[in-house]
Amino acid sequence: MVGSSIVRILQKKSFKNILTVEKNKLDLLDQSKTFNFLKKNKPEVVIIAAARVGGIKANNTFKASFIYENIQIQNNLIHGSYLAGIKKLIFLGSSCIYPRDCKQPIKEEYLLSGPLEITNEPYAIAKIAGLKMCHYYNYQFGTNYLCLMPCNLYGLNDNYDLNNSHFIPALLRKIYFAKYKNSKQVTLWGDGTPKRELMYVDDLARVCIHFMNIDTKESFINVGSNEEYTIKQFAKKISSLIGYQGSIKFDASMPNGTPRKLLNTRILKKYKFTSFTRFDDGIKSVYQSFKKMNLI
Repeated sequence: MVGSSIVRILQKKSFKNILTVEKNKLDLLDQSKTFNFLKKNKPEVVIIAAARVGGIKANNTFKASFIYENIQIQNNLIHGSYLAGIKKLIFLGSSCIYPRDCKQPIKEEYLLSGPLEITNEPYAIAKIAGLKMCHYYNYQFGTNYLCLMPCNLYGLNDNYDLNNSHFIPALLRKIYFAKYKNSKQVTLWGDGTPKRELMYVDDLARVCIHFMNIDTKESFINVGSNEEYTIKQFAKKISSLIGYQGSIKFDASMPNGTPRKLLNTRILKKYKFTSFTRFDDGIKSVYQSFKKMNLI
């Protein structure tokens, strides 16, 4: 989702020589092949959008895979970029790097100030390792590697597989299916109280492009829309959009995840980026795209 959005926005802005490679042509877990690819092509800027990602179910089930694959991918790309002489790199992380019960809104300096959320701890540890790796490469080698830590994302080309999707595509698919089946009730995970800050994926792509030509003193920067609702409120918004008239039940026996993770974006604003798509507008285009997928 993120990678395709970055390419789409680059094309809209008339960028040339956009270098991409399909998964079946380059396995980023393979260090030798990744190093050779970077050395041969030597892009001016590397944006790391590749990662093993998933929602709370996938994170909590495939813990070993999440920590191994993410650390391996980012190690290969970050160190490979350094070996190829690439000075500019943007590494995309996640707001889940912060402590589970972090003070709100979350400032960058709150990193490592408390225990992580256990359901996504392996993914968070991998992303923290990538963040620190970029920071220390800047310190030791004089590179300009920047880590952007976005809040939860949604958008075109999202993953709607209920076994490993994030919460917005899961809500959209479950509620849409309930309407299609004329079900009087749809059941969702958790108790509906956790709050989530959400950002349209094209906004993150624009942030990446914004920082491509900017050198920063900071090694990582929060990226958030400051638009936050509870899971229950998101479910109601999607129900209204779809036209689902049934009731929404929450299964409190299932995990909630982090109670809240609203990002403090004072540093981002310092670099003159403040424009974000409202959720009510962004979800409409996502819904139109989702319907064309015919996932019933």
